[in-house]
Amino acid sequence: MKYVLGFAFAGILASLGWALFFMLKDGRDGRAKSGGMVRALTVRIGLSVLLFLCVLLGWKLGYIQPGGLPIGK
Repeated sequence: MKYVLGFAFAGILASLGWALFFMLKDGRDGRAKSGGMVRALTVRIGLSVLLFLCVLLGWKLGYIQPGGLPIGK
C-alpha cells in the first residue's frame, strides 16, 4: 500500500511539473495554446481522486491505521 501511495504522490508531482512546462512553453508566443496544460491538470485531479480513494479503501480494509497525535504530552 505504501508503494501505491508513493507512486500516486510521484505522479501528482510529475503532472504538476508537466503543467508548469506547458504553461511556460505556451505562454511565450502569441499562438493558441496546445491544451497540454489542461490535460496535465486533468491527470493530476484524477490521480488525486485515486489517491484519496486508495487511502480510504486502505483504512477500511485495515492496511492503514490512524496514528493521531498524542494529546496532553
